[in-house]
Amino acid sequence: MIRPTGNYHRIKQEIVSYLEREVRVHVDLGRNKSTDFTGRLTGVYPALFTVTPDDANYRGKTAYSYAEVLCGNVRVTPR
Repeated sequence: MIRPTGNYHRIKQEIVSYLEREVRVHVDLGRNKSTDFTGRLTGVYPALFTVTPDDANYRGKTAYSYAEVLCGNVRVTPR
């Protein structure tokens, strides 16, 4: 079972405060796999946010929902 780590509104406010800043993103991919990258938080929308990776060759998903942060599948921290 996935445990919520906070409430949706608080998480959204925290992500909005990182807008246009460098962030570190950790994504749990399941089955003991994960990926980490750094980038700039470029967009904040009602249901999701986008991160532009520093590495031009990064071939991964760069839009995440606030629910993924709430469930613990995605962690975003400022650099």
